[in-house]
Amino acid sequence: MAFTYFFRDMQTLETAVEYLVPHSMGRQSVRIWNAGCAMGPETYSLAILLAEAMGSFSYRNVRIDATDLDGSDLFDGIIKAAIYPYEQIQRIPSPIREKYFIEFPEAGYYQVVENVRSRVSFRKHDLLGLQAIGSGFGMIMCKNVLLHFSVEQRCQVIKMFYESLAPGGLLVMEQTQKLPAEMEHLFEQLRGNVQVFCKRPIQ
Repeated sequence: MAFTYFFRDMQTLETAVEYLVPHSMGRQSVRIWNAGCAMGPETYSLAILLAEAMGSFSYRNVRIDATDLDGSDLFDGIIKAAIYPYEQIQRIPSPIREKYFIEFPEAGYYQVVENVRSRVSFRKHDLLGLQAIGSGFGMIMCKNVLLHFSVEQRCQVIKMFYESLAPGGLLVMEQTQKLPAEMEHLFEQLRGNVQVFCKRPIQ
């Protein structure tokens, strides 16, 4: 299970959104796979940033598939409901928090607004099974997961991601997780200070 919280590693998220939005304009479907989503904070952070960057018409085409091992059998309900204690959202800038979270009847809890919730779906998935959940993704985000794998396993998973991305699709990884040298020919790093990569065509 990946560890995450709301608006973590903003530089990476903002860079990914900056490159994804122009790539997505005019498309009928903007498909994103968040692999290792934990209980959803990073998934919803991405969804909120996309809502801010895209017009309402284009945002309707966004679909984020969030996956994790979920040995607790809790993630599905938590991510669908998108209800979180105030302690988890208090660091979000007030204008964003007030725009995208509503106070829940249970004191001290807040819910992500329906327009954002409806862009996200969850399923259980084991990355080491090396079976992708789909293909043609405009972005795959996998953060704080690959560092738990061996180098060989990382390469196998990243190759699966490559094959699951649409032409020109983005791979977004943990800031501290470098792309293995064996995989560098498959991706172009978009900026030297963030782990955001564009899929290269196979030569």
